[in-house]
Amino acid sequence: MSRTRVVITGLGAVTALGSSVEKFWDGLKAGKSGIRGITMFDPSELPCQIAGEIPDFDPKDFMDRKLARRFPRAAQIALAAAVQAVDDSGLPEPVPNPERTGVYFGTAIGALDSFVDGIDIFRSKGLGSVSPFVLPGGIPNLSAHMIALRLQCLGPNATVTTACATGTQSIGEGAEFIRRGLADVVISGGTEALMRDWSIAGFAAMRALPVNFNDQPEKASRPFDAKREGFVFSEGAGAVVLESLAHAQSRRAQIYAEVLGYASAADAFHIAAPHPEGEGAIRTMKWALSNAGIQPEDVDYINAHGSSTPLNGVIETKAIKAVFGERAYEIPINSTKSMIGHAMGASGTLEVIASAKSIQENILHPTINYEFPDPECDLDYVPNQSREHSVDIALSNSFGLGGQNACLVLKRFKE
Repeated sequence: MSRTRVVITGLGAVTALGSSVEKFWDGLKAGKSGIRGITMFDPSELPCQIAGEIPDFDPKDFMDRKLARRFPRAAQIALAAAVQAVDDSGLPEPVPNPERTGVYFGTAIGALDSFVDGIDIFRSKGLGSVSPFVLPGGIPNLSAHMIALRLQCLGPNATVTTACATGTQSIGEGAEFIRRGLADVVISGGTEALMRDWSIAGFAAMRALPVNFNDQPEKASRPFDAKREGFVFSEGAGAVVLESLAHAQSRRAQIYAEVLGYASAADAFHIAAPHPEGEGAIRTMKWALSNAGIQPEDVDYINAHGSSTPLNGVIETKAIKAVFGERAYEIPINSTKSMIGHAMGASGTLEVIASAKSIQENILHPTINYEFPDPECDLDYVPNQSREHSVDIALSNSFGLGGQNACLVLKRFKE
């Protein structure tokens, strides 16, 4: 049976490299790190004092002051990324066929800062000082709501929360909305903005963060390198506009790439550690290739989860070898997180954007800070310098806490 073809027609990004796709992509190609010392609070009591903060975001560029005051940063940057993506796609605001336009947007952690701030105010100042926006501000689907409200999207609306796989799964499930005939257009993506001392402290307690790079923050995120210590926590949001091919062609839209395949699978192993043999990652990649109707030898490039944790580097490498065999050594692999850190629920979407730009320009951004080879990580990670490389089919991996795995296959669009 033939199925509805789904394409990406718009991109939006708010990242540690800047608040536009152009800044994000140019920074990636240049091998520029967005990791810096934390400025949003005093980190001096924490073992990890670095992060990927967004350097240039002003909510007033995307919404009025009243809305910005009411709702937390995670929703603000989600709306900004979505507005960028819709503008990039050439669709007007509000969208022209609202009942056929959906939203599928996710977050890993959500706006917990809204809840925490509300608790602090209630306990210190009493009931009369609690904002009526405390609970609405913290619900995970707030970003999807704000996007639908701003753009008047009246079609299906959903939120996914699957840890670090969220941004990838949002796009995969958004594409399924279109394949199932529920929508012609879907705005998909992910967001995360929880730059607080207690969030950093929580990840530090898990021993998940690097602690020996506070004086060299730009070197802290080093996926697959032998001296990697942990992921660098960051904030960010990414959004893509998905359309059925017929809808995109009817309005002569630009097409970045086709969403050819998608899959998700669980490790069902541990709340934090990935399966030691990468079984969930292997299943997800195999299922995504099968869903796309392609073979391992068809893949030209892999955007890795590449989180910079000791376990991820070895296990993802092992999983790629299990799926691709000897050809794993021929496929270039890179990690976007080496430059922007780990934006949790937003990471997968930002990595799909990087993959789409690689297809568009036939350029692979580097994995920076690859200085000390790890014998267990012996594949081609595009170390330290961008590379010209023809990309027709790209695989984008996301593997998250709780054994949440998602994978997308993108293809250069051809009639």
